[in-house]
Amino acid sequence: MDVLAEAVVAGAGADELRRLPLPDEFTAAHLRREDVESFVGVVDKDVRKTLHVGSVPMPELAPDEVLVAVMASGINYNTVWSAMFEPISTFSFLRHFGAKGGWAARHDQPYHVVGSDAAGVVVRTGAGVRRWSIGDEVVVTPAYVDDEEPATHADGMLGDSQLAWGFETNFGGLAHYCVARANQLLPKSDQLTWEEAAGNPLCAGTAYRMLVSDRGARMTQGDIVLIWGAAGGLGAYAAQLVRNGGGIAVGVVGTEEKAERARAFGCHAVINRAEIGLTGSAPADPAAVGKKLGKRIRAAVGEDPHIVFEHVGRATFGVSVFVVRRGGTVVTCGSSTGYLHEFDNRYLWMRLKRVIGSHGANLQEQAAVARLLDLGHIRPALSVTYDLQDTAEAARLVQSNRHTGKVGVLALAPRTGLGKRGAVLSH
Repeated sequence: MDVLAEAVVAGAGADELRRLPLPDEFTAAHLRREDVESFVGVVDKDVRKTLHVGSVPMPELAPDEVLVAVMASGINYNTVWSAMFEPISTFSFLRHFGAKGGWAARHDQPYHVVGSDAAGVVVRTGAGVRRWSIGDEVVVTPAYVDDEEPATHADGMLGDSQLAWGFETNFGGLAHYCVARANQLLPKSDQLTWEEAAGNPLCAGTAYRMLVSDRGARMTQGDIVLIWGAAGGLGAYAAQLVRNGGGIAVGVVGTEEKAERARAFGCHAVINRAEIGLTGSAPADPAAVGKKLGKRIRAAVGEDPHIVFEHVGRATFGVSVFVVRRGGTVVTCGSSTGYLHEFDNRYLWMRLKRVIGSHGANLQEQAAVARLLDLGHIRPALSVTYDLQDTAEAARLVQSNRHTGKVGVLALAPRTGLGKRGAVLSH
């Protein structure tokens, strides 16, 4: 650990942090361009073979950026995709971004520092940064947007240049230091530990936009919401948002252990996918599976779902379109089992259903989620925490779907439980 990082961990003030030099290199979980072809023809694309932890050069800051000393980060499925080089290598994202020139050129490197969640301390600010100062404790949200683009001012996710930080950009959160635009930051809550604060932005923000925001499914009181993967990172936040919003959450999981977790996070009913004959691949007859699922949903809560919270993709999408009620909504944000979805369009068009694509969350939506966390109305979904050196093992846990909730990673924080100062507010 370099002297600046040591000072951050020791709780040094802004003046001391400003005086201490930046290191020339820092420790980061990263991919290497030389590994891109390593999984060609390989069935088990084990991310432990491609996620490296070691030194990378310290980049220069752009005027609108901050350098954050990362206390903790988290694993998201986009890090698994990155390390598998699927569906395409993220080095192609970096090359495309770097081709824009100027400050973007820094991102096109033979290494890719990954990670789309982070919490830490600001240690440097660019010349154009106004709202943030050295010493501020922050969380980094994952939407990397250009605030000079007109569409960004309608919705940060609509700009053509919007990117997923730490996935489509370099210098992400699984490291001792990360580089972020100032418009990605929010204050860290005193009521959360570093690892709790770090794990929320991507999954909680995404779930909020999908369900609560006027850009998503617009869930309202009494809505029945089917949540695939209800014990995972996205699902755990979705279940809480549904229950807190007066909805009825029905979760689908793969094991009894995950069923218990889903109930703990707010699911009113939980269905094991084995009960409906759903394995890890797309069913040959989605309607048949959908009929079994619909029967179990009605037995549990009395009605068909108004909304299906969809992120699994190919293995479930056809079932989702079938099982949602007439006039209902399937809202989707990802496809961990595959991007090419097949469904019977008759059930969509003749029953007046809707499919809404959702991606990430804008800064205002992230701020709304941060407020809910600060109030104690939703709680972090963190289930286990790894050290930065063990990032590959943490990502493998997510890749093999053996996790529940969010998987955290300690970067500079020497142990769990640090960073919490405030008393928890009552619900």
